[in-house]
Amino acid sequence: MKLLDLLSLPVLEGTHVVAGEAGLERDVRWVHISDLPDMLPWVQAGQFVLTAGYAWPREEERQRILVRALAERNLAGVGLAVPHFFEHFSEVAREEANAVQLPLLEIPWDVPFARITEASHRMLLAEQYRVIERSEAIHRALTKAALGEGGLQDLAMTLSNLTQRSVTFADTEGHVLAAQVVGTEGGKSFPLFFDHLTASGYLKNIATSSEPLHIPAFPEQGFSECILCPIRLQEEQVGLVWVLEGNDALSELDVRAAEHAAIVAALHIAHQRELTSIESRFGYTFLDSLLEGRFEATPYTLERARLLGFNPDESYRVGLVILNEPVPLTRDGFLRRERLIEKLRQRLRFLNQAPLLSVSINQIPFLLPESCPGERIWSVLKQDNVTLAFGLPHQGVVGVQQSYREVLSLLSSIPSKSLYYYETLLLPRVLVGDQEAQETFIDALLGRLKQQRNGDILVTTLLTWAQTGFRASIASEQLSIHPKTLQYRLVKAAEIAALDLNDPDIRFKLQLACHLLSLKDKR
Repeated sequence: MKLLDLLSLPVLEGTHVVAGEAGLERDVRWVHISDLPDMLPWVQAGQFVLTAGYAWPREEERQRILVRALAERNLAGVGLAVPHFFEHFSEVAREEANAVQLPLLEIPWDVPFARITEASHRMLLAEQYRVIERSEAIHRALTKAALGEGGLQDLAMTLSNLTQRSVTFADTEGHVLAAQVVGTEGGKSFPLFFDHLTASGYLKNIATSSEPLHIPAFPEQGFSECILCPIRLQEEQVGLVWVLEGNDALSELDVRAAEHAAIVAALHIAHQRELTSIESRFGYTFLDSLLEGRFEATPYTLERARLLGFNPDESYRVGLVILNEPVPLTRDGFLRRERLIEKLRQRLRFLNQAPLLSVSINQIPFLLPESCPGERIWSVLKQDNVTLAFGLPHQGVVGVQQSYREVLSLLSSIPSKSLYYYETLLLPRVLVGDQEAQETFIDALLGRLKQQRNGDILVTTLLTWAQTGFRASIASEQLSIHPKTLQYRLVKAAEIAALDLNDPDIRFKLQLACHLLSLKDKR
């Protein structure tokens, strides 16, 4: 409850605010009476202190020091009964109170303090009961939302609708798991906010705290005040709840709501982990469904995928560890495979990558982000009598399935005990007539151009230039265009397709693509 709300009580009808009006929005926790010579040890933050002035200092400098000290203790305000021991607060006291924004109130002497405390405490208790009642309603609503199939997104929407604030759930790395935005602030800004938390040390504080933190506003980045609450499973921090202030100041109710949301989110995440564990034990793992095309990209399944460490917006290669063991596996082969799985899992964690892997007889498929070189995996596996192959990097769910098909296509053509990439084996397969490899080769070379508007014109220009032996005059004549137009198209095509047209290897591939397309047309 704010001090301004307290002033609406009939018992304070004749009270006047004489200084510190800027602080009337301070929260009041309790109303306290003190006329001790040294009241500082007996007052606490959030108290509205009533005094008859009996022990209030007479010297102006002592008054200035006392007002400043009371403000430093975060009092809600000071009420002085007048006129008796003092006619009014002194000008010095009012001046200092305005400087530190501590409200000073003058209360008529004939109003008993007992009446003020009784009315104030009745109002405070009613407010606290309202907060508790509202908090319980929020908890019930969040629990009900968690029982549905929407997951954390439903929790974010429910909490946002109940508090009318922007709400974000994120993991400990700052990746947004779910968000509901009110106004212009919210989930999309969380990565920037997360960087600020890291730089300012708040993230370290929240990692060791079990309670919500109030984070002050930093207008230079466009963020208002907010509440940050850790999501914990026992001692492990698994995420964060971020509640932004918005148009109205944050209150105790918002803190309680964030705590309830963190508890319900922790239970939800624990449930998701248990489901994942069960799926792993029975072979229905996330990666299996992804590779085999059984994964349905719904908000619920994508949320679970993100919790496991899969980012649908990132490009991944599918890696395949192949054990050089006879099938079916012997007992020793099975134990060796389990040791390799654990070794691969530990290596991925060491590289700060999610251990997204599975197992199929003598093969261990796994996902590796494009940014992480495969050699960093091979360096710890090459002594284990295995073969490691990678498909091309592709983005999203469909891209992972494509990369898996590519790496499977290598199985019949790769020697054992080495590291292979799909792209390094592509050209030999093209030359021996592998039609799938030929299509992949052409798509890798010209695919970006074909996706562009009027990209077919650029493709025709590039191939004609290659067919004429890279002679611009003959190519422009065959295309019936000006040489400068030809040059413009070649520069544009090279830029879009990321091709160095002066590179002999690129020129060879362009001429090879011409022959392959010619053979395809004849077929």
